[in-house]
Amino acid sequence: TATVTVQYAAVSLNQSSFSYGSMSTNTASSTVNLWAGAGITATNDGSTAQFDIYGANSTGSGAGWTLAGNSTGNNYIHKFCNDTDSDCTTPPTNHTALTTSPATLDSSVAGAGTVVFQLQITTPTTPTDLSTQSADVTIQATAL
Repeated sequence: TATVTVQYAAVSLNQSSFSYGSMSTNTASSTVNLWAGAGITATNDGSTAQFDIYGANSTGSGAGWTLAGNSTGNNYIHKFCNDTDSDCTTPPTNHTALTTSPATLDSSVAGAGTVVFQLQITTPTTPTDLSTQSADVTIQATAL
């Protein structure tokens, strides 16, 4: 006889949608300021899993902004920091720039475990799309 153990991964967030508020060009805002340092909590709703995080180009009523490691031209920066493992409020803040490819948020989160993280955004210096932008961030869980 064979025994099969099914591993599954699922993640839920306590903040799945929020607004950084109105921002000028070439300025930064952080979730540290939005919730007095509380951050966003990702809960593992499955088996032990790796949590990955990635961003995307923003969307607005025009062409949107390009996610990049700099804020020149129409580029914007979106960063993350694992607040559970690192200090995300006192410089250096250990923030890592998001890309469109998955990066590890936490390599091993137990079932029902949590990871608190912070996000920081910097608007473009000379955006071509001045409309309200939507900047998606994805948290992905992969069973270990």
